[in-house]
Amino acid sequence: MHVSLATSAGRAGRPNEDFVGAVPGAVVLLDGAGIPGAESACRHGVAWYTHRLGGALLGHLSRGDGRDLAAILATAIGEVAGEHGDTCDIADPSSPQATVAMVRVDQDRLDWLLLADSFLVLDQADGGPQVVTDERETTARHECSAPLDHLVQGTPEYDRVRASCVTALRSRRNQPGGYWIAKDDPRAALEAVTGNRALADLNGVVLLSNGASRIVSPYGRTDWPGLLDLLDATGPAGVIARVRQAEAQAAGGTDALAPDDATVAYWTRLPR
Repeated sequence: MHVSLATSAGRAGRPNEDFVGAVPGAVVLLDGAGIPGAESACRHGVAWYTHRLGGALLGHLSRGDGRDLAAILATAIGEVAGEHGDTCDIADPSSPQATVAMVRVDQDRLDWLLLADSFLVLDQADGGPQVVTDERETTARHECSAPLDHLVQGTPEYDRVRASCVTALRSRRNQPGGYWIAKDDPRAALEAVTGNRALADLNGVVLLSNGASRIVSPYGRTDWPGLLDLLDATGPAGVIARVRQAEAQAAGGTDALAPDDATVAYWTRLPR
């Protein structure tokens, strides 16, 4: 087992709200999310939440007790909720939350779990890469933001409609027909995207936060096969460096995005 990891905060002076870690036979990546200025709901913050949840997941995975990944995630969400449920309003929509990506070797197969919009790339021994993600949050975001399509940014009408779009998106969080994310309710884990592949079919596996996946979309600096080539050549840190270059070059343009935390885990030498 060989796992190389890299993570980078989106902006200097702010904590990195991603988490990545590995134990023998498993890798975990979380991408934290929350609402700025939400300290009244939770005094701990998003980085605290992702590190607590990520640490709990690694602890359970290290036991190798054969439980399925959704059950492990549900347990960990419940544990972290118990750590700050008495001091924070964890049910508030703005309280800390996180996407989750996990992979684990179980005998002769690789199991995976994805909750919200992180990415899994399977480097297949035969054929191109297989890309897996949970598209429900992206779908809900596009649907809720559709009323903004023909409005001019910076106008009072745009700001009013945008506020209603944000409210509409929050109302779909951890709801049937909406999208699911790790937050305060362990039942969200049961809605995760899961699957498995025979280890003999794979050369390696990649986990990316959506801040790192920008290298493929929207910036188009490479495609998924090219990402695997870049990882082989430069490792995860090289991928993130390319993301930062793309963000800097797009700054001020119509396709500019605010710099985001970016994290990559690249697992090769899978057991056979």
